[in-house]
Amino acid sequence: MEVKLLTEHYDKKEYRSLKGYQKWGGYETLPKALKMKPEQIIAAVKDSGLRGRGGAGFPTGVKWGFLPKNKDTRYLLCNADEGEPGTFKDRMMMERAPHQLIEGMIISAYAIQSPKSYIYIRGEYNQSIRIVEQALREAYDAGVLGANIVGSGFDHEMDIYRGAGAYICGEETGMISSLEGKKGQPKLKPPFPAIQGYLKKPTIVNNVETLAAVIPIIQNGAAAYRKHGTEKSPGTKLFSVSGNVVKPGNYEVALGYPLMDLINNECGGLRPGRKLKAVIPG
Repeated sequence: MEVKLLTEHYDKKEYRSLKGYQKWGGYETLPKALKMKPEQIIAAVKDSGLRGRGGAGFPTGVKWGFLPKNKDTRYLLCNADEGEPGTFKDRMMMERAPHQLIEGMIISAYAIQSPKSYIYIRGEYNQSIRIVEQALREAYDAGVLGANIVGSGFDHEMDIYRGAGAYICGEETGMISSLEGKKGQPKLKPPFPAIQGYLKKPTIVNNVETLAAVIPIIQNGAAAYRKHGTEKSPGTKLFSVSGNVVKPGNYEVALGYPLMDLINNECGGLRPGRKLKAVIPG
């Protein structure tokens, strides 16, 4: 069955605006996070077991912990270059809840002490780009972005970078190359981005869904987040289902949920007259 940690209010059109997002509890977690120490947020994300939602599944808190303990400028990059065939959950998240992504990014940026972040959006996502741009303007006007965010003393700038249709830029080092104005192709590792990434500075790259998931973790605690999912993969996950099912779309379910239950229960099974021959998981 669906477990709507992130998508509870996605059916409300007003949720994409600042006022609508705040009406349903948006930006209530941000002041709480900014009163915590950065290392406390990293510890909470690590304890939650949150894994990267872009495909690799690497533990998010562990990745954040790889940042060197120095005074170098750090960058946070949101990977919204969603190019996998049949995948459209990041697009939905940006179009229905752009402020959820922004709030998650600000909290994450504070955790790693980053003064600047970029949202790298797939170039074909014109609607997503327009909606996120509008949300950023609202966030700056409301004082949740820019200097001294909600009186915390933390400053953060956020911007959008539009991709140009190269699938390889969904790979984090390829994305960094593109963001630097170079040919979008992967770099050799090591060094890993957390050590030497964008502009040769320590850089964290996370997916749209990963960054949004930071909000319920900080709001309700790591233990509450771990009540969903499995021991090794806690929490919920958005799955994009397309093809010959009765109700194609995005569904948020706990990790470990059987694939056939998702198809038969949430998606209403196969269309009349169709037989299941193959499933391509991505």
